[in-house]
Amino acid sequence: MEAAAAGGAAAGVYPVDVLEDDPEGYRKAALAYYARLREGAQPSTEVFSLPTGEQVKLEVSSVCFCAVHRDEPRHQILVLVNPQATKTVVAVYIKESWWPPEDVLRTSDPAREGLMKVQSFGERIVLFILNVVIFGRLERKLDDDDMFFLPHSVKEEAKILWRDGAAVGFYTTKMKGSLCGDGVGVCYLLPVLDTMFVRRKHRRQGLGVAMLRDFCATFHEDEALGVSWPISPAMYQVCRKFLSAHPEERGRLWEVEPPGAWGQRASIWLKVQLQQSRLPDPHPGSSKEDVSRPGPTSRDDEPRQADDGERNKERTRGEELERIKDDRDCGVEDVCGAERDGKGAKRTAAATGLAGGSWQKHVQPSS
Repeated sequence: MEAAAAGGAAAGVYPVDVLEDDPEGYRKAALAYYARLREGAQPSTEVFSLPTGEQVKLEVSSVCFCAVHRDEPRHQILVLVNPQATKTVVAVYIKESWWPPEDVLRTSDPAREGLMKVQSFGERIVLFILNVVIFGRLERKLDDDDMFFLPHSVKEEAKILWRDGAAVGFYTTKMKGSLCGDGVGVCYLLPVLDTMFVRRKHRRQGLGVAMLRDFCATFHEDEALGVSWPISPAMYQVCRKFLSAHPEERGRLWEVEPPGAWGQRASIWLKVQLQQSRLPDPHPGSSKEDVSRPGPTSRDDEPRQADDGERNKERTRGEELERIKDDRDCGVEDVCGAERDGKGAKRTAAATGLAGGSWQKHVQPSS
């Protein structure tokens, strides 16, 4: 029997448009469905059809609770994974239906266009899908020592980039005065652009530059702004384009380590100039970066920065997604990122090559 699968999508209604801003209510509904599944109350022949035509049976061994935020374990969503590839999410349970990730990223609200601040729980789910499911599994290389972002903090400021009825990117910000990490008493001394991502098919269209411009415009009254250290080569290309077009911002944008004191800042424009003097662009007019530099990197409008506010956290490989510790009956391993065994959430960076704890760059050569 076919599962109730995104019936609203056919009517042009999507989860972000109808989901109440009630994470606890959602959690209870998902737990109730999971309990019925575990007790055999759901039809044993219920399946979810993938776009490829493959059918995934809805059973306890194929579903898992994932934490939407790394520091709020009660904010969870129920996901369905492919039993042939248990690290790949194929559907999300929302409003008594199973939704493919692509539909979770869509909207029927024409007012959602451009960069919009994340405010509701539905928008937080969209951010999670972009970050952990799309970038984390589908749009990055999985065959090398690549890294990824784990879920953002519930307190982290974020903007989603909406385009033609779909979420295509995001960036997050560490606010001035916010704590640099859990368990530390040090706060950021300036606003810091922390993570950024653009979907593959929307790259090379200036969206990374547009997000950097929006970040600077949002904090136009601040004398100094930061971008999280270390900056990837692709992000340097975005910064170069932006600062070349906006010379008034050259003295305001810094590469920073937390908390961003003067001794922890480096001029991005100066670094761009130094890089250009050492390594001429082999493709004039193109922002495609050289592939001989250290660290896994991104391309053009795919800059991704590290959240390195959490010290002494071990590095997480791209293939090593952790399950939430509250979900002991799930039976699906390595899908959801969260704290386990007291180690803490491990934030990683595909583009920047940050090895969290000791502020050292990860130097695995990119391919």
